[in-house]
Amino acid sequence: MLHKTILFSLGMLALTNCSAQKEKKTTTNSSASASTTDTKTMNKEGDIMYFTEGENRFLKEYQMNVTFNTISEDSRCPEGVNCIWAGVAVANITVMGVATRPVTLSLATTDNPGRNYTQSAPFNGYTISLTNVTPYPTEKEGTKALSGKYKIGITIKKTGENPTTK
Repeated sequence: MLHKTILFSLGMLALTNCSAQKEKKTTTNSSASASTTDTKTMNKEGDIMYFTEGENRFLKEYQMNVTFNTISEDSRCPEGVNCIWAGVAVANITVMGVATRPVTLSLATTDNPGRNYTQSAPFNGYTISLTNVTPYPTEKEGTKALSGKYKIGITIKKTGENPTTK
């Protein structure tokens, strides 16, 4: 009889501990989702969505998560300098659908197939395009001073294809 009482007490203790953990997780998730929604509405102008370097956001209307990792190349001609070539900036963006694995896209400010630069890339039935990269390099600072300060604008449009992982 004593063994049954001890086992019953341990079982009740375990169940009360489980319910206390569930309550804590529920309050944490609701506050995180509220901040994500606020960020999304603040950084969208028209069809262009803006991301700061390192920003990660779930886009509910496209059912995908977008992360602006970094600018891997910025050879744009600085303001106030005469250049032979205008240059290009390449943004590394990681996208992931709700049923797909993450894919890193390298999107450039211009299309140049000879140098393997593309301004748009397909992903999961959508075309993701890089529209702008700011700030622009200056003659005095160059591009090294801009690391961590970049902001990009992207557009996402539905393509006519069936949704596939690309």
